[in-house]
Amino acid sequence: MKVLVLYDYPPTPGGLATQGDLLYKGLLELGIDAHAVHYESPQEKEWYYRWFKPDIVVGVGYWGYTPQLILHPQRYGVQPVPWLVADGYIANYQEILNELPLILVTSNWVKEMYVRDGIKDEIIEVLPVGCNTDTFQPYSKDDPKIQAVREALGVTPEQLMILTVGGDAASKGAQEVMEALSIIDKKAPAWKYVCKVWPQPRTKLQNLADLELATKLGIEKNVTYTTNTISRNFMPYLVGACDIYAAPSRLEGFGMPQVEAGACGKPVISLKAMGMLDTLVHGETAFLAEVARKIVVNEVMVGGESGFEDKHRVVFNSPRTVDYRANVQDIAKYLLRLMTDAALREKMGKSARTHVVEKFDYRVVAKRFVQIMNDRLGIS
Repeated sequence: MKVLVLYDYPPTPGGLATQGDLLYKGLLELGIDAHAVHYESPQEKEWYYRWFKPDIVVGVGYWGYTPQLILHPQRYGVQPVPWLVADGYIANYQEILNELPLILVTSNWVKEMYVRDGIKDEIIEVLPVGCNTDTFQPYSKDDPKIQAVREALGVTPEQLMILTVGGDAASKGAQEVMEALSIIDKKAPAWKYVCKVWPQPRTKLQNLADLELATKLGIEKNVTYTTNTISRNFMPYLVGACDIYAAPSRLEGFGMPQVEAGACGKPVISLKAMGMLDTLVHGETAFLAEVARKIVVNEVMVGGESGFEDKHRVVFNSPRTVDYRANVQDIAKYLLRLMTDAALREKMGKSARTHVVEKFDYRVVAKRFVQIMNDRLGIS
């Protein structure tokens, strides 16, 4: 089997780049003849098509990347197999997608979204995102690298550190977590809530709104937002420094940070919906809050990123759910249980580690990929 993997290569710290890079790494470790190239590099992709002659081209992205992941390799007679995430609604390219023999998606919820929006059920297979469980692993609180992270974030030894990581924090449910923390503040042990977000204009505006909420709730002294650019080398220690990972995400097709937290032996608080139903086990590896509200829209505006002219309006035949909100009372209840019970944190963290190693280690995912290619396309 010869595989060309298209993603943001060389990998940046983002989720899609990590998704592609771990598949590439796993294939190489299995002895598969594989190469990686940036999905937006037509000249280099063509170069690989001509001399490498891959059996399949696996492209990581969402449906809006169809021109780069599907149409480009087809132009040169190479079989594309897109590995896709969802972003709420598949607005275009249904005909092109439905002509493919196989589409990979990251969770059963993502598959439901594609089928809902017109993609044939029978051509879709679920392949979860891999996790590097060699680097994302439990670390001792006495490890100097862990201590250095906590000190740099202003977390004292007696404080419990609650962590959320994302492009922005609000989309990962940080506002709901802050509301929950304000409810239990007087009952809970000393705590610090750390939100790690990526520096970008949109994030700055969202950070201000989030911090205004923290001030309104009266917990601003215990809330820290950090917007530094960091590498994947630092992430295991950032996650390892926390006591509880909290991300009741508003929209999540898989939930890579939640999985990485589990690999580090951390209990997770999230939402009982979407990709988290595949990756987390309520009461064993995580506590999943019920859905309090669904954000529903009747139409969307799309543009060039979706293959349309700017400000193209799409009106739905029936309303679409594009966002979720977690039940704040549930989050508060689960946070308090974990914050007041160290033994429970340890037990759930151990279960989470075992769960991730068995189901989401990147080598396990790579083996599953090879099996799917053999079963569905007859490529070995």
